[in-house]
Amino acid sequence: MLQRPVTSVAVPSAPSASPTPAEGAPPASAAPDAATVTPRYGERAIAEAQLICFDNPRPGRPFDVSIELPEFTCNCPFSGYPDFAVLRLLYQPGPRVLELKALKLYVNSYRDRAISHEEVANRILDDLVAAADPTWMELVADFNPRGNVHTVVRVSHGLRQSC
Repeated sequence: MLQRPVTSVAVPSAPSASPTPAEGAPPASAAPDAATVTPRYGERAIAEAQLICFDNPRPGRPFDVSIELPEFTCNCPFSGYPDFAVLRLLYQPGPRVLELKALKLYVNSYRDRAISHEEVANRILDDLVAAADPTWMELVADFNPRGNVHTVVRVSHGLRQSC
């Protein structure tokens, strides 16, 4: 089994609904800072995630695996606004197959990253190829329109075989 560590995501602390200092809130020095707040279990799982693969159960037979990840998010590196996309992964396994929960956690690690549409599609493909060594892989990142612009980035690796 191949395991590849995923980069941790810094999780900003959520703003609280506590009263303002004029309303009797404790001084700012008494409030916990982001370094002392314990991450929630999902945030810990994302930060500790690894891309995990398992042995291909049919290494001599070409077959397609199709995975859709409809809730992908990252941040625009220029405006800081969130970008939303549907990721469509289609691949033909080589010696290893991607484990789905690990893939989900890996993709969620992009939630707070400032990264362009083009770079995120290429980086995800590179990481998945390094982990699974597929015969062929294609990733389509279909970003929601923003400001009347709709972007679709398609990247691929290898040569597809007929099934």
